[in-house]
Amino acid sequence: MEAYYILIISFLFLLAISLLIVGVSNDAVNFLNSAIGSKAASFKVILAIAAVGILVGAVFSNGMMEVARKGIFNPQHFYYSEIIIIFFAVMLANILLLDFFNTYGLPTSTTVSIVFGLLGAAVAVSIFKVARAGTGSDSIDTYINLKSSVMIILGIFLSVVVAFTFGTIIQWFVRLFFSFRLEKTYKIWAGIWSGFAITAILYFLVMKGAQGSALITPNILEYTSENTTRILLISFVGWTLIFQLLVMFTRINILKITVLTGTFALAMAFAGNDLVNFIGVPLAGFESFKAFAASGSADAGTFAMDILLEPVKTPVYFLVISGLIIVLALRFSKKARSVTETTIDLSRQDEGAERFESSSPARFIVRLSVETANGIDRITPKAVKSFVNKSFSMEAPPGEQKNQEAFDLVRASVNLVVASILIAIGTAHKLPLSTTYVTFMVAMGTSLSDGAWGRDSAVYRVSGVLTVIGGWFFTAFSAFVIAFILATVTYFGRLPVMFALMALSAFILFRTHLLHKKRNGKTANPTETKAEAAFEILKKSDDKVRKYIGETEKILLGTYSSFLKEKHKELKKLKKDAAELSKDIRKEMEEMPATLKRFRDADLVPGHHYVQVLAYLKEMSNSINHVVYPAFNHVDNNHAFDRDQNEKMKEFAAELEKFFDYILDLLKNKKYDEVDDMVEYRNRLIQASNDILLQRIRILKRNKKGVKISVTYIEMLTETRNLLLSVSHVVKSELRLIDSVVSGVTVLEEEVQDE
Repeated sequence: MEAYYILIISFLFLLAISLLIVGVSNDAVNFLNSAIGSKAASFKVILAIAAVGILVGAVFSNGMMEVARKGIFNPQHFYYSEIIIIFFAVMLANILLLDFFNTYGLPTSTTVSIVFGLLGAAVAVSIFKVARAGTGSDSIDTYINLKSSVMIILGIFLSVVVAFTFGTIIQWFVRLFFSFRLEKTYKIWAGIWSGFAITAILYFLVMKGAQGSALITPNILEYTSENTTRILLISFVGWTLIFQLLVMFTRINILKITVLTGTFALAMAFAGNDLVNFIGVPLAGFESFKAFAASGSADAGTFAMDILLEPVKTPVYFLVISGLIIVLALRFSKKARSVTETTIDLSRQDEGAERFESSSPARFIVRLSVETANGIDRITPKAVKSFVNKSFSMEAPPGEQKNQEAFDLVRASVNLVVASILIAIGTAHKLPLSTTYVTFMVAMGTSLSDGAWGRDSAVYRVSGVLTVIGGWFFTAFSAFVIAFILATVTYFGRLPVMFALMALSAFILFRTHLLHKKRNGKTANPTETKAEAAFEILKKSDDKVRKYIGETEKILLGTYSSFLKEKHKELKKLKKDAAELSKDIRKEMEEMPATLKRFRDADLVPGHHYVQVLAYLKEMSNSINHVVYPAFNHVDNNHAFDRDQNEKMKEFAAELEKFFDYILDLLKNKKYDEVDDMVEYRNRLIQASNDILLQRIRILKRNKKGVKISVTYIEMLTETRNLLLSVSHVVKSELRLIDSVVSGVTVLEEEVQDE
């Protein structure tokens, strides 16, 4: 029996290692986004600073997470065999849930995940205990502590509202003083602001990062608690003087120092406190096993877990090993970068392709906000508006290039300072504030104040924020349900079910890894073209044009084939593929202004051709959608077919395949002299489609039947004709783009548009 539990404890530690890797992918956004978004240093330097913060925080950790031992359930009422089931279900549920969020690049709360996972598993086991007892003397209230769960729910609302509000207000005032013209205001305000920022961050380190550590003596904690005001005042004055001297007599950018210090502080606090979200449960299981083994009891089903009521400090070597695992995961995890990119995308200052689609709630909120802002604008004195508008103006002086960072160092420092202060206050008052919630919502509030959410981007940014917030509540619900189900099946299935769940979880993690890799491949570096020269843009354009035409050919030929064979499932997939193609091309269109800015002034003609390529690609994607949709709807509604004319359609589809193969070869080998042949080939296919349509009209007039199939044929053939026109325009524009870049054309030639 003891060997059985040794195996389970070993698996819990394996799960802990996996959860550390998966968890840091989620929580990396808490301490990386400000430094990465503002480019306070190179990515390697930022990672190095965060790594040091993690290792220091691990050593300063306050040890065992009490919520894993007695915060959610009353352990004295559970037996060892039941506790192990709860811990197993919680760890498995959390790995699967956090990995799902990381795969889609959405930050969530590990605190909420672990708490509601514990609650779900404990409720499941409690129900079975009550049912088995059958005496009516016990109830679920005997086993479950609901107070902690309620406090977490309140903490969610508190984190969202307070963090967003304070982030918005403080950023507005800081920007009012600094403005976006830092070359004029830096020497005036940088020393004072950085002094305040470093003081707030250091206060946060003491209150959140080192509180409760075995390496910090009670006397030191008592002294800092009694003299907090004096310490903060001395720190503020001292740092302000030091930074002001650096501003006056050196060229050191002290805002970068502030941001990197804040990054270190948040990383340290993460390892010192949130680390136990990942290892608290298996360590509690390990302590339970040691107590059970030391008792000499042979029956795990009767050994009560009173030991979990006692405070236990985590061995330092466990914490150091955990810190090293997190550092390695932070260095190599691509999912960590995906989660960080979500926050940065939602808060970046410039416009471009948006990660999230528009939604009805987002449109309502933006519309209401615009109306409110217009109302405030009407009653605000002109002098006040002029002063505020001057500070918030983003116009760069002549000859000055706009920086490529997502936001500047001022906003990055506000993100870190406000998050640090709020988390420190919450910790001091024992409020269950989530680090993820606070850092994310502060970043959203500061971006709103900075005008990052303009009229063209606000609806997408708000939609993204609502998606992330909805994901937080989904985390709580999902963690409870998944852990409840896992605990239930494990309670009845025991070891065989545990092994099956281990294998299933490994398979799911592997599948989500492949999914993330696929998503990354499709969205990798969407703004990469911003720093490329004309020739590099040309190469990417050439690759993408051939890729999109190839995908269009596959969808078009698949549609005709599946339609004529009445394959509903295949048409449904083709419809989805066509929608994905349109989405990808639409993103290219959204990135077009950023790409055009990278062309030199002498590259005006290539820029014009590049615009034409994208415009015709968009028309091509619209046409392919209008070919697939009527075909799918016809089969989906089980309408009749005309078997006689189907043969003509098959012959036409075969000719389409030859045409697409021809133009792809033409593009690949840059056959400029065959453009006229391509146009002639295209016109023959258009005439072939017209012949089929004329035949369809004759059949319809003669038989006065087949209305549905006639409409479908007409829609498909008409849009195929438009598709052929768009594709040929794409090819011609792409070849013109290539020729203009290679030959250095500077005068726009007259273009002949084909009718």
